[in-house]
Amino acid sequence: MTSHETPPRAPSRVHQWLELAETVVGNASDRMDAMNIFPVPDGDTGSNLYGTVRAARAAVAESATEDVGVLLATAGRAALDQARGNSGTLLAVMLLGMSEPLNGHERLAAPTLAAALDRARTSCWAALSDPQDGTMLSVLGAAAQAAGEYAAGLQGQPEDQVMSRRELGAALDAVVDATWQAVVQTEGQLPALSEANVVDAGGVGLMLILDSLRATVMGTRIDPGLLDGLHGFAASAPHIHTDRESTVGYELMCSIDLDPLTAATLRFELNEIGDSVIMSPLGSAGDGPAAGPGSPTAPGHGDPENHGEDGSGSAVRWRLHVHVDDHEAAEALVRKAGTPENLVVTSLQDGSSQDGSSQDEGRQDGEVAGPGASA
Repeated sequence: MTSHETPPRAPSRVHQWLELAETVVGNASDRMDAMNIFPVPDGDTGSNLYGTVRAARAAVAESATEDVGVLLATAGRAALDQARGNSGTLLAVMLLGMSEPLNGHERLAAPTLAAALDRARTSCWAALSDPQDGTMLSVLGAAAQAAGEYAAGLQGQPEDQVMSRRELGAALDAVVDATWQAVVQTEGQLPALSEANVVDAGGVGLMLILDSLRATVMGTRIDPGLLDGLHGFAASAPHIHTDRESTVGYELMCSIDLDPLTAATLRFELNEIGDSVIMSPLGSAGDGPAAGPGSPTAPGHGDPENHGEDGSGSAVRWRLHVHVDDHEAAEALVRKAGTPENLVVTSLQDGSSQDGSSQDEGRQDGEVAGPGASA
């Protein structure tokens, strides 16, 4: 390199976190797939989380900003636009939720971590029509509570101590400990998990992602004993999802521009014919995944409920996910509401796809994909 060349920019801490999380989740994805039976036993939670983290990491790989909120919003929007299944969608919503309190911050601290996780919890619960304990939501809730309690304990302390990396690391220790306890408890919170004697696969993935954040912040390694003893995760444990049939037939996902009233109506209609309904805003109508976070059109900026004269409100871009038996009826409802983009319908059954596509392929706008890339 000559004296006139600009040295390569060091990757942001957000990129370092997501890069480590991508590796850790990828290494554990096979076991998470093997134990994935809720909400449907389709054995792909690990694969979906891995793909979502990979999309998030790639979105911030070349970013020049140090703003943690902007970076997380960029990662979350890209992840949500490419997310597959419940687990991937909820992870993307979590990243977007975390971004909002962190806008304008170039470093994380114990109080801002608590605010970010609390907003992420609220966002994820709001996105789901039927949130349930014993899932990623329980684990995220435990993380948010632990971070909040730790931050509350710092009140009255000197600001330099409160904002120090040491206190952030201690807060993340509390968060990871709480998520481990929450993962263990998932087995007793859902009948399907209790019957199979396994913990929730998505909860395991979220725990690994938060432990990756701790390792990135503190410059340490992932806790090697974090997965020891978790029911269903051992390499010798069977692929339990293969012995169970899905109770629903298809997963439908798409992006769509809708005003808030139409979105609420569509959510209600999809709840009537299916379950696992997730609707999360991506930004203002017409925004692509690369639209600038932190701008007035990004999630968390502006007001999606800013109603116009007709009472319907300005259009918002949504990411939609639902499990249904009758995918044609679901598609009809979606198309009645608006024009879907990136529409993918995936079979949740353990059989060949209706159109003969491979198990890893999704159907876009008119085809049906086989199992292997869903909830």
